[in-house]
Amino acid sequence: MKLIALAAALAVAGTAAAQDMVAPAAAAPETATTTATTEDPVGGYQPVTPPLSAPVAPGTTVVFQQAPAPDVAYPAPAPLAEYPICKKGQYDNCRQRGG
Repeated sequence: MKLIALAAALAVAGTAAAQDMVAPAAAAPETATTTATTEDPVGGYQPVTPPLSAPVAPGTTVVFQQAPAPDVAYPAPAPLAEYPICKKGQYDNCRQRGG
C-alpha cells in the first residue's frame, strides 16, 4: 500500500515539475503550426450571425413559445410485443432469466 502511495506521489510531483519547466532555447517555436490562443474571443462566445436575418418590422407581434416537455419532445419508444430471454452479453430488448 505504501508503494502505491509513493508511486502516486511521484507521478503527481513529476507532472507538476514538468509544467514549471522552460523549453530549451534550441527548440523551435510552434507559431507556424498553431494559430489558436488561450484568450477569450473579443466578442465573447455569442453567435457570429444574428438569430434573425433582418430586424423585426414595427407593429409585428413577436410570440415567444415555451419549449415542450422532454417526454413530449422525445417520447419513449413503443414497447415490443415480446421480450426474449437475454443471451450472454445482451442487455437490451430482452428479459432476465427467472423473472
